[in-house]
Amino acid sequence: MKFGFRKPSLKKRIAARTSLKRQIVHRAGLKMPRGYGWVRDPKKYAYNKVYNRTTFDLFEWLKKLFK
Repeated sequence: MKFGFRKPSLKKRIAARTSLKRQIVHRAGLKMPRGYGWVRDPKKYAYNKVYNRTTFDLFEWLKKLFK
């Protein structure tokens, strides 16, 4: 598990927005309500919960700093 600052990746950011899986799920209307990620994939939900609490995004940090 990673702790601290997350390295930004423009390539991964673009890939997440343009993935085929995302487009199919979005257009088919199969989106889960916010907060129901544990229903779709409990293992991924638990990992993401810990990861998001132990790391921080540089851009979010800068946004808060200059707000």
